[in-house]
Amino acid sequence: LLASLSLLLGTTITISSNHWLMAWIGLEINTLAIIPMISKPHHPRAVEAAVKYFLVQATASALLLFSSMINAWSSGQWDITQMTHPVPCLLMTTAIAMKLGLVPFHFWFPEVLQGTSLTTALLLSTLTKLPPLTLLLLTSHSLNPTLLTTMAIASTALGGWMGLNQTQIRKILAFSSISHLGWMTVIILYYPKLTLLTFYLYTMLTTTVFLTLNVTKTLNLQTMMITWTKAPTLNTTLMLTLLSLAGLPPLTGFLPKWLILQELTNQELTPTATIIAMLSLLGLFFYLRLTYYSTITLPPNSTTHMKQWHTNSPTSTIIAPLTSSSILLLPLSPM
Repeated sequence: LLASLSLLLGTTITISSNHWLMAWIGLEINTLAIIPMISKPHHPRAVEAAVKYFLVQATASALLLFSSMINAWSSGQWDITQMTHPVPCLLMTTAIAMKLGLVPFHFWFPEVLQGTSLTTALLLSTLTKLPPLTLLLLTSHSLNPTLLTTMAIASTALGGWMGLNQTQIRKILAFSSISHLGWMTVIILYYPKLTLLTFYLYTMLTTTVFLTLNVTKTLNLQTMMITWTKAPTLNTTLMLTLLSLAGLPPLTGFLPKWLILQELTNQELTPTATIIAMLSLLGLFFYLRLTYYSTITLPPNSTTHMKQWHTNSPTSTIIAPLTSSSILLLPLSPM
């Protein structure tokens, strides 16, 4: 409970701060709050994940502090939005990319997610991404556009490619998170509100997926093949949510992609738009594989696993509205 409260406190401090030191303090509180959550399962893998997370976040925080100090030294003030010098801007981009898990600083993210429980993985891929994203939003006008676009395209590409040969669902979702972050970063300079919209929708979809997987206790593709006996209806909605996460048209997940591509073409960045749209096909491939495993591999085919009993354990009430909104929100799109 204390950890959850500290997590919310750290996020709030960072989001609402104007001063670099306050932002840094919020990020630190966040890191310290989530570490016990990561290492809670008493397992070497969880401890390893916590250590990896701590080292990366500590490095990123140090870089952030360093860059804000250089900025204060050169410009004489600590305001977040006033980044003037190119050196702190570059360091800032590096620090935020490390915090978020953008390529080329993405290596820690799938490993940490794989080492923790599904609920902690959910927090790591949604709530802890909000403070760094806010900082990126506040400083985006002074950062290097070419660098940001390159990192965004690289993230989308890597998130798609690396997700292809994974069998662990947490790792697949980690790479999917990396590619979604690519989509958010590519538009942040031109239309920051779209970045926030993408983040909100991504959070909603990911929460739905993680909570559903948590009900059926699914961790890899092999066990996913036999979850349909546990909760058939839930599995069908999971299939639709995954397709929505992939960004298929009649579902909610298509909305941010559509608006981002539209905005990029309005900004005459058609090559970027084309590349990023092509790269999202890679993501579509592994989402389709997940959906195939979750619902289409029904009998009469033989699996090597024992069939599960139908569970009567109550599904948490929040899954229903989340699932409905992650499938049906497309008509609400701002035109």
